Parts: sequence; C-alpha cells; structure tokens
Amino acid sequence: MDRVVTAAVLPPGPRLFRLLSEALDPSPETAGPAICPISPDLPSAALSALLDALRPAWVETEDGRHAYDREPGVPVAAGTAVLIATSGSTGRPKIVELSAAALRHSASATLAHLGTGPGERWLCCLPTSHIAGVQVLVRSLVAGTDPVIHPRFDPATVAASGAAYLSVVPTQLRRLIDAGADLSAFGAILLGGAAAPPALVESARAGGARVITTYGMSETCGGCVYDGLPLDGVSVRVGADGRIRLAGPVLFSGYRLQPGPTASALGDGWFVTQDLGVIEEGRLRVRGRVDDVINTGGEKVVAGEVASVLSRHPAVEEVVVVGRSDPEWGERVTAVVVPGPDAPTLGELRAWSRASLPAHAAPRELELVAAIPLLPSGKPDLARLRSS
Repeated sequence: MDRVVTAAVLPPGPRLFRLLSEALDPSPETAGPAICPISPDLPSAALSALLDALRPAWVETEDGRHAYDREPGVPVAAGTAVLIATSGSTGRPKIVELSAAALRHSASATLAHLGTGPGERWLCCLPTSHIAGVQVLVRSLVAGTDPVIHPRFDPATVAASGAAYLSVVPTQLRRLIDAGADLSAFGAILLGGAAAPPALVESARAGGARVITTYGMSETCGGCVYDGLPLDGVSVRVGADGRIRLAGPVLFSGYRLQPGPTASALGDGWFVTQDLGVIEEGRLRVRGRVDDVINTGGEKVVAGEVASVLSRHPAVEEVVVVGRSDPEWGERVTAVVVPGPDAPTLGELRAWSRASLPAHAAPRELELVAAIPLLPSGKPDLARLRSS
C-alpha cells in the first residue's frame, strides 16, 4: 500500500519530532504519513518551487495542516518514511526518499559504534530540514530517549545542555572551542557536513573531546563512514575514475518522481557519489568533490586536497579553495582564508603548498575574510565564493 506525503514546514521541536516518530512507526495501523521536513525560513518562492516538486498531499505548518491543492498529491512506497530535499546541479530540487528501515539501520549502527548507554540523550542543533539534523532525532527515537532540541546554535547553551552526544559542522565546533566549552563532557561529537581541518580536530581532541569525523550524504541517511571506516553493513570502494562508491542497507530508495536519475544512481546496487577518494591503510580519505576540481593552465587540481594542506599552516584558521575564472589560466586556484592573529601572505601559502603538492596546485590568489560564508546546511557557499 502506498503512503501519503506531508510537507512538514516546521521549526525543530516537539511537533516535528512527533511527526517523525509517526513516520517511523512500524505498525501500519498507527503509522503516520511520510514527511519531508522543510525550513519555515525558506523564502516563499523557493518554498513554492519545492512544494511543486514534492507534490505532497498535505502541508503542515505551525498554523495547522491543510491540503496541498496546487498539484495532485503523489504517494510514496509504503516503506518510505522521510524525504529530504537537496539542491540539484541544475537548480531543480532533488528529493531523496529514505525508508524507515534504512534510517533505523543507520541510527542503530551509529549507536553501536559509539557504545551509547541507556538514557544518554542527543542534542539536535543542526537544521532538521537536512539529513544530519533528522538523524539526530532518529537516533533518539531508536535509543528510546528524548532529544535536546536547540532551534538555533549557541555555544553556551550547547555546553550547558547536559546531552551526551551531538552532531556539528566544523564552524560550530570551532565556535565551541573559541567559547571555552568543556568538550570532554560529551560522550562523543560527530563532525561532518564539510571537510574538517585537521588542526581543528586536533585542537578539540587535545581538549579532551572524542571527535569522530563522518562522511555521508542524504542518499546514505547521513554519515555512514566514521573516521574513514564504514559503519556496520556499509561497503565502500573507489572506482577507476576515483569516485567513491557506497553500498549497504543505509542507501536511499530513489529520487522523488525522477526514475531516470534513480536508475542511474542505484542500477548496480552501488551509489556512485560526486566525491573523489582513496583507500589508505584500509581507511577512506575523501579528496574532494568532482565538481570542485579546478582546471588551471591545462592541469587539474583537487580543491579539497589543497585546502587540507593549507589548513595546516599555523596562520590559517579556516580555508576554502575554489577556482575563479581567469583569462590566462582558465581558472585560478584561490584560497579564501580566515586568518589567525598573524595573517598569512600569498607567498607563504604558495611555498607551504609546494612542499607537498605540485607547483600548479599552489594558490594564485589569496582572499582574507572574517568568516567563510555558509549555506543553511553548514557547508561553505561555494557558488558565492567562486563568484567573489
């Protein structure tokens, strides 16, 4: 039997948690509709476009629930519990369908990996319109605990939350360190959403934090590789093209109303990601995204690898590397840096890069900024950085 879809245009909180609990309910008699969590802060034009792509039967807001009558509602398969909207490369929303079984397996594997105990609570301080925030709530449901939900991230309230576990992006972890939070008070901190600067992770661990770097995406129910090792049931390999491939019970069911891309993505049981990687000593190392490869003077540069090297420079606090249009080189390697107390020079960063990377990978432009612009998911806003 198919299942109706509700667009949950709600802030993080008890109401959304209840809808998620009902969506994951294994009993057909008491289960609620599948839900697509959507930020209520989304601009009206973007919300309208997303709802048209989603084609839900219902829209639930803080004002109540009403039928969505602009397009006929299209149900999903009975096992589907959650739908997550992501940005497609064409600008058209891609909506990932996730089964209750996949979500529960992901949560159970995480709890087992961390060795969580009875009654230990999770803190949700990530947007619940993204998979990382949703999975914090799913882990709470699987663990049988009530989550601590913070609609907005604030280092002081996070530090005083009393939660045992939390999931953050690198910028949030840096803010916690800068605020002097006692990170050793948490049983574990999952760090994902963007490439984690090694110096940031080292600093947190030096302060007593148990930081676990995670890799995954909406199509894998969030993080499925922890500190380079796959969770229980997950398989990882790197193809001849350098792209990371993932398989296992955490994979998505398909893209909403897009049979062609679904068949292409899941045809052989392996999900081919848009990320480049390498297996080193049995662990996965993510090099960067396929679409972040910079073509400069006929040479290809993996932006993520350059950023990883530059992040270790003592005068660099945060860094993102992008390719910007250049009349001579096609694209120029640009380092956008949040400096430490002593700002680095372009010459210093070029020399630092050349010590471990080819000369053509060294940045040709340096932009110093007070903060890296971020998307709501916590990832760097690469489109904005490329066009600056």
